[in-house]
Amino acid sequence: MEKPNLNQMWETWVRIGPKARLTFKMLQETIRKKIYPLVSNLKNKKVINWYHFLLHDYPRDPSNRYFHIRFSVIGNIKRAEELGLPEYCVPPEKIDPPLRNIDGINRALLIDEEIEEAWRIIGEQSELIINLVNIHREDLGWMPIGQFLQFMHYFMNMMGLGGKEKLLFSSRA
Repeated sequence: MEKPNLNQMWETWVRIGPKARLTFKMLQETIRKKIYPLVSNLKNKKVINWYHFLLHDYPRDPSNRYFHIRFSVIGNIKRAEELGLPEYCVPPEKIDPPLRNIDGINRALLIDEEIEEAWRIIGEQSELIINLVNIHREDLGWMPIGQFLQFMHYFMNMMGLGGKEKLLFSSRA
């Protein structure tokens, strides 16, 4: 995944379902059937070079959950229609002003305070989640939460943060 061009970032939203009935299976199905095809198509057509998605409330529809998707376009897109997003996407909007900060990330700790590199890593995390969903058999309906948590255990364990045991070190520097 490349670093995003902060001056060419757009966002859209994809509905998952009602908050009151949201399930882990619904998240996986939306990732597999909507998010993955959306970002794959845009990447294959060389429209985007970076994306990420998060589970959020959509301000204009408080009774449902949505995936909030941000992406960096390669060309100079002026109008939302030029992106050719599927109809299940909320009409995209250009992000302006550029996202020069990330909530909870101390930019001063980054080499050259390069927030684009932090955004790149967040994009890779989104790609990892898509890959985790897609390696599981679709005919089973969904990946059990325990299976997903075990993958995340391996991910976090690399830094001594992994799951079943306590921190392997002092939380002080």
